[in-house]
This record gives sequence, C-alpha cells and structure tokens, in this order.
Amino acid sequence: MTPRYLTNSFAVTSQLSVEDIAEAGRQGFRGIICARPDAEETGQPTAAALELAAVEAGLTFEMIPVRTGTLPESTDIDRARVTLKGVDGPVLGYCRSGNRAGQLWALAMADSLAADQILAAGRQAGLDFSPLTTHQQHASATRAPAAGSSMRRFDVVVIGGGAGGLAAASGMLRRRPRTSVAVVEPSEEHFYQPGWTLVGGGIFRSAQTRRAEASVMPKDADWVKARVERVFPDDRQVLLSDGTTLFYEILIVAAGITLNWAGIDGLSETLGRNGVTSNYRYDLAPYTWELVQSMKGGNAIFTQPPMPIKCAGAPQKAMYLACDAWRRKGILNQINVEFDNAGGVLFGVPEFVPALMEYVRTYGIGLEFSSRLTAVNGTRKVATFERKTEAGIEQVERPFDMLHVVPPQIAPSFIRESGLSDDSGFVAVDPGTLRHKSYPTIFAIGDSAGTGNAKTAAAVRKQAPVVALNAIAALDGKPPVATYDGYGGCPLTVENGKIVLAEFGYGGKLLPTLPKWLLDGTHPSRLAWYLKKDVMPLLYWEMLKGREVMVQPTKISRG
Repeated sequence: MTPRYLTNSFAVTSQLSVEDIAEAGRQGFRGIICARPDAEETGQPTAAALELAAVEAGLTFEMIPVRTGTLPESTDIDRARVTLKGVDGPVLGYCRSGNRAGQLWALAMADSLAADQILAAGRQAGLDFSPLTTHQQHASATRAPAAGSSMRRFDVVVIGGGAGGLAAASGMLRRRPRTSVAVVEPSEEHFYQPGWTLVGGGIFRSAQTRRAEASVMPKDADWVKARVERVFPDDRQVLLSDGTTLFYEILIVAAGITLNWAGIDGLSETLGRNGVTSNYRYDLAPYTWELVQSMKGGNAIFTQPPMPIKCAGAPQKAMYLACDAWRRKGILNQINVEFDNAGGVLFGVPEFVPALMEYVRTYGIGLEFSSRLTAVNGTRKVATFERKTEAGIEQVERPFDMLHVVPPQIAPSFIRESGLSDDSGFVAVDPGTLRHKSYPTIFAIGDSAGTGNAKTAAAVRKQAPVVALNAIAALDGKPPVATYDGYGGCPLTVENGKIVLAEFGYGGKLLPTLPKWLLDGTHPSRLAWYLKKDVMPLLYWEMLKGREVMVQPTKISRG
C-alpha cells in the first residue's frame, strides 16, 4: 500500500487487501472510501471483507462504487462529501489504480475548494482532474433540486426491519395509529433466526423460518428499501444509501448485529463445504444437519467467539442436538466432540450450569475455555485456536471432520460513525428506558442496544412495549414512562425433546415466566421443548404485529 496524498486529510491508493486496512490505521487514516465495485477482477477482495477489517481497526468504511469508464452520480458525490466531512481524521480512497477514488474526492470538494486548488491537488498525486470541469459544473447546477427531491419527514424513523424494529413500529402504530412511521430495511426477506438451531438439528425445515418482508411490515408504516449510511443526531437526520435524507422527531435504532465472518482467517472461503458450517446463517443451517447425518466417526468441533453475540446459548445448542442424534444412532462413542469457548464459563448465569454440565459429561464433550478460533484451513481440515494458558498465549491446531463456527460479532459501523455508541460500539442507551444517554429523541432495541441483557428474540419481546411507550411519551415532550428489567430468554436445547429454559435479567437475576411447580428452568424439561418448538414461533410472528403477550412493562412511578 502506497498512499498518494492530495491533501493532508485525503490520499488515494490502488486496491487494498485485508492486511492493508490495519496498516492504514497505523499510518493515521481514520476512514476508508471504496470507489471500486466488487468482482472487477478475479481474486479481488470484497468490500464486505474490507469493511469488517476496517471496523476491527476502528476505521470508518464507505463503499461508493464507480464503474470504470464512468463518473460518479450526484448521490455518490453527496455520500462522499458526507464521509469526508464526517470522519475525524485523514481518509484513504482506493479503487483499481486510485483514479476513480481521486475523482470522487475532486467532485465532492467542488463546493468548498476552488477549481485550481483541486487541479493542483490532483497533480500532486499524479492525477489529472481537468476533464472533470464540465461534470463539476453540471453537478453544481443540479445538486440543489436533487437534494430537495430526496428529503422526507416522519414522526418516527425506525432503522431495521428485523424483530425489534417491526415490533416497536407495530406497537407504536397500535397505540397511536396516525403517527407517521418509516421503517428503513433493504432486505426483501425476514427470518425467524431462533429457528435455525432446529433446522441444524433436523427438526425444522429452513423454509419455516423465512417470510417475505412485505408480509410482516406494518401496513400503516412506510417501508424505505435502503441502507443507512449515517445518522446526524444533532440535526435529526438519517442519510440513506440512495442519497435520500429522512428527517425524524423520534429515531429507533433496531439495526441488529453484524456477523464478522472475515474476522476468522480462511473461514469465508470454506463455509458450506469441507465440513465447515454454522447455524448462524439461513443457507448453512441445513448443511449442519447434513454433516450430522453423514458423520460416522472422527472429530467434531463447535466454537463460541468472545461476547457479545446474539443468543449466547446457540453455539452449545448445535452441539447438544448433534450429540443427541449421534447417540440415538449408536455412534457417539466414535466421535470426539470438542467445545472451544473464547470465554471462561459454560454459561453466564451459574444456576443453569449444573444441568448443562450433566449433558457435557453424558455426551463426553471436551471443554476448552479461553480458546478463540482464529483461522480455518478447509482444504487441510484444520482449525487454529488461540488459547490462554498459565504459560501465556499459545496457537493450537486441531484437525476436524466437522466444524461448527459461530463468528465474532460487532455493532453496525454507522452507529459508531454517527456518534451514537458507547465504548462497546453499540447504541449508548439507559438500560431501563432504552433511551439514548445524550440524545433524548433516540431509542434502541434488540441487538443494537448497548445494554447488558442477553441478545435474544425473547429480550426484544420485553423491550418492544417499553420502547413504544417511551417513544410516544417523547413525541409528546414527556419523560419515559416504562422501564425494562433486562429480561432475556435462552431455550438451551440439550437433546431432541428436552430444553433447559434459561430466563434471566440484569445481573443474572432469574426471571421465570411460569411458576416453578410448572416449569423449573434450571432442569431439562419436555414442556420447555414444546414451548420452543410450537409456541415461541407463534409468539414471534404475533410480536411483529404489535401483539404483546405476557410482556407488560414496569411503569415508572413519579411519586
């Protein structure tokens, strides 16, 4: 990587590699602009892989692809301008040669630098910007009306059309039907992700967990099919990937969590083949069950990355269901099962550990704590772990016939880049009211929220009415009226037909829904299995409609 500086705050370079991203950070760059479309040539790193590397390095990453032989569109220029002005430090732009990244900068700076300054900056970096003169004039002449035509105003903007976003939007509209609500969601499909464990265990079909996004979108909400680029909380604005700006009175961040597949070397290249799978992806969960069925002996390794992750029990669930299937076939004693957990305990709430440990012993599972998966070689079928020992950190290679991977997980980058995050990168909210600590018109729900609860769909069910009630109060200029106790539910599928139903809140406090005489969540139960398999999916789809069953929030008393 050889940056060519146009100014002290911007440089261009040719195609970056994943390793170059960290080097860019060491050289002082704080942001990356990708001006190159994916798949222009064989072996080109994807923008997604580079973005994840940038997030890990603490850098802003913006993809503004410009096809070779063309000039940027006005919306691309606007996005580049927002990025250049929003990043606190030098920005590095790249494409195949650096030329398109330089042109993007030149056009974005046309409203703040004179033409001769832009031309001189280009010459300094070996770039000729003189052909851009006509394009700059046209862009300047058309920018104002284009901006005016792409602005929309709403009472409430919800970022994310997953469980949290739809439940909160529906809850608000049910209580106040005339509220104008926009749900920003680029995907055409909606997934019941808690069901993927059962797909990987051969209990559900994958199609049972997927519906069209249009079928679950609240009918009175405006569905905005775009990706969020940045939030400007001081101006109450949301900039979208298509150049549209949304103005809001109340903002609800429900953007989920990002699965960092590129955070493990070699993983992306071998997922879905060579015995490497994950129940954390819709298209891979069936492959998990395929591998379980085909195993006759050898090494089966299951991994768990550092926290936070969505559904912290899911890495174990895949393992227990696989072991149960092998036990039923009478081949469990021919398979070496290993659980590599980057953390230091089997489960974070001690009351549920004894029941889980009984299954660990029954299935003959080898436990490795403080063991983080760092690389996968699918061809050799070798997994590399970084393990903490009394002697220090050591690298351990483990051969496998089946490898179930849970990727490291991080907050969506726009949260940090927009100044909404806490030190963890997630939205800095009050853990009770779920309102932002600095911006009283912003709330967060689900995996995006910087709270200490388990990141599960069950937590969203409890959070949704709290956010809906408090957001309505904020619309009326009133303080929050409801509080969330940190409830999260984790149905730990220890075998086909039995579940340890872990329900707990902040500080690990046990918060069972049913009385202990009916269901003791600290022990495996067939009733809990019935709830997981048959009842919870129904509750999930009803939750998206704003129907709040057994989730009445605690009201805040103002004495």
